[in-house]
Amino acid sequence: MQGKVVVMSGATSGIGEIAAVRLAAEGARLVLIGRDRARGEATLARLRAAAPDPGHVCYYADLSSLGETRRVAAAIAAAEPRVDVLANNAGAIFASRRVTADGLERTFALNHMSYFVLTTGLIDRLVAAAPARIVNTASNAHRNGHIDFGDLQSERRYRALAVYGTSKLCNILFTRELARRLAGRGVTTNSFTPGFVATRFGDQAGGLYAAGVRFAKLFAATAEKGAETLVYLAASSEAANINGQFLQNCRPGSLSAEAQDDAVAQQLWRESERIAGTS
Repeated sequence: MQGKVVVMSGATSGIGEIAAVRLAAEGARLVLIGRDRARGEATLARLRAAAPDPGHVCYYADLSSLGETRRVAAAIAAAEPRVDVLANNAGAIFASRRVTADGLERTFALNHMSYFVLTTGLIDRLVAAAPARIVNTASNAHRNGHIDFGDLQSERRYRALAVYGTSKLCNILFTRELARRLAGRGVTTNSFTPGFVATRFGDQAGGLYAAGVRFAKLFAATAEKGAETLVYLAASSEAANINGQFLQNCRPGSLSAEAQDDAVAQQLWRESERIAGTS
């Protein structure tokens, strides 16, 4: 990873921060995207301790906002002639339905649309760095999800786990379609599940749900374990030719039937383009 540029969202805590520090220690320069400035500065300090003064930087944005995501993607594209690795790792779960200023259900906006908008905004920089890699943090929770194109914003019914599972299903389908679209351009795209790990995830969900998540994390795997597959897909020579796949513990993972439906993946792409205003 010596001299390579890694752009990572969701990198100021949890598995993202651990992966960022590991990649920095291997010589990568990290371009982080975070929401909280204090956590961002703390993570930059850890990166500089792992690899003194390689020019790590953190951009700040609310990735549940389409405009904010476009802005930060454009800023990074203007500053970085090439991006060797893009790790889409931002994500959250919300106990109750919330709607963004764009009129999108917040889980869908943050967990899926930020991946779509950030990636499409940096595609040219990734192609310029070929061979390059895109790594999308998904989850085995995709099995609890189902994509209803007539109700993508969960207006008819909102159940936190199902909506979160659907957003993770979107991540996997986005990965499959992106891999197909980038075939032959020197950029691989893969998704993975970190498993259920003890991080800040779910703490801000609200209500009894957040309390339940905090209790469950007493029995969760460590964040260090959860970061292993992210680092593997970003940096390992063994992963250089893996493309369009879903991994767990650095090996092929198990997918639901819907997560393997290329027609649904293509329809999701078209709908994401429409929402993002790029169709």
